Formats: sequence, C-alpha cells, structure tokens
Amino acid sequence: MSIRSTRRKIAVATWRPPAEGRIQARTELDVSAALAHLEHLRETTGVRVTLTHLVGAALARGLREVPEARARVVLGRLHPIEDCTIAFAVDIEEGVDLAPVRVEHADRLTPVEVATRVHEAVGAVRARRDRHHRRTNGLVRIAPWFVMRPVMATASLLVGGLGLPAFGQPGRPLGTGFVSNVGPLGLDEAYLAPAPFARTPVYLSVGAVRERPVAVDGQVEVRPVAVLVATADHRIVDGAHAGRLQSTVVDLLTHPERMDTPA
Repeated sequence: MSIRSTRRKIAVATWRPPAEGRIQARTELDVSAALAHLEHLRETTGVRVTLTHLVGAALARGLREVPEARARVVLGRLHPIEDCTIAFAVDIEEGVDLAPVRVEHADRLTPVEVATRVHEAVGAVRARRDRHHRRTNGLVRIAPWFVMRPVMATASLLVGGLGLPAFGQPGRPLGTGFVSNVGPLGLDEAYLAPAPFARTPVYLSVGAVRERPVAVDGQVEVRPVAVLVATADHRIVDGAHAGRLQSTVVDLLTHPERMDTPA
C-alpha cells in the first residue's frame, strides 16, 4: 500500500496511541449449517448470498435483542441508537482503498435481501457512482496533512455523534454494527481497529473458513470452521451484553433458516 494512500491519510489523522477501553470476544464457529443454507439460498433465489451477508443479518438481529449495545457517546453522554443498520467493508482497488456500504434496518431483512442491497451498493461504489465515497475521497486527496486531525475531530462530532451528513459522508457511515470479512485476505482471524469518528459500538470480523476437528455428539469430526472476532466500545458494551449478543449471533448462524422470514 502506498504510504500516501487515502486510507492511510485518514488513519493517521484519526487514531492516536491506544488509550481507550475496548472489549473483545473471539468465537470459533462450526459453519456447516450456514454453508449448506447459503447453497440452498443461491439455488432457490439466484442471489449470491455469502457468509458475510449471513453474519451481517445475524449481527443486526443480535443488536435488536441487546438494545444496551446500541448507543454512542456524544459529549460525554450515552445516546441510544434506535436502528440496527449494518455497514459492510468493501475492498476497492485490491485493498488500496476500502469503502463501507450501509444496509439500513438490516434486522428487518432476510439474508437474501441484505445480500441484494449490498451487491447494489458495491456496484455503485466500484463504478464510482457512490457520491459519498467519491466526494470524501476527493476532499481527502486535496486536504493538507495538517488540517486532517481537526477535520476528523469535527467529523466525529457531526457525522458520528450527531448523525449529520458532512464532508461527503452520510450520518453514522459505519452504522450500528460494522462487518468485515478478512478471509479473502488469507487471514484466519483479525481484531478490527474501531474508527473513532464513526462512533460505531460493535465491529465484527469474519475469518477464513478452514476445516478443523470439531467435537460432535462426543465424536471428533472434521468440519468447516470460521473464527468471528468482535470488538466493542467498553464504555457501552460490557461482558453481559457481549455474552447475550454472541449467543444470539451464534444461535442464528447455527440455525440460519430462522432468518429467512423478515423480522
């Protein structure tokens, strides 16, 4: 990656040395049922539904079940987030640039509906038709380095905190939860670094699917396994909330057919 890339310029202006509290949880999940159901959905609908879409749909429903995790900190006070919008990381230009695509009220959608909306948004971003991504990248490219920190601080309050559109970005650009599939990068797992300006409470990474030994009814079997890693703002999410959220997501991914009915 170029040292002068747009993403790196934003990163340098955004993050400082780690000082904030985070809570992280790692789960190894047998995805046999999920993969089988994905194959069924593709065959019956013609939509290319992936594990990423399935995870995003499950996270959205998990956030609905754990309202305490749906909040943001603004001027030192917690403010609730009413919706369960999920943003997905999209790879552009072979990793040189990344963009989020948002699926609003994803908790009300089936995985097929989530996949359809993501595909439409990804097509717009990669074709340079997404005005938010196009305008933000244009502004970042021309902005001097010394103004980036104050600009990002202002964006944090307006875009992430108050949910107002600014600097080419829509309000709360990374949604209520953010999902990134790191498997295609060759990573078995990853701990995502939250973007402070977005004030998104929960991030979830999806690792590569690998065949591993799994205990099934007292017997060892080789099954496809993926590692999910959640990173959350510890000011908002504590261990009890994380446990409830994890239980809901794991249950839905183990029984994915339960998400085929709109909530």
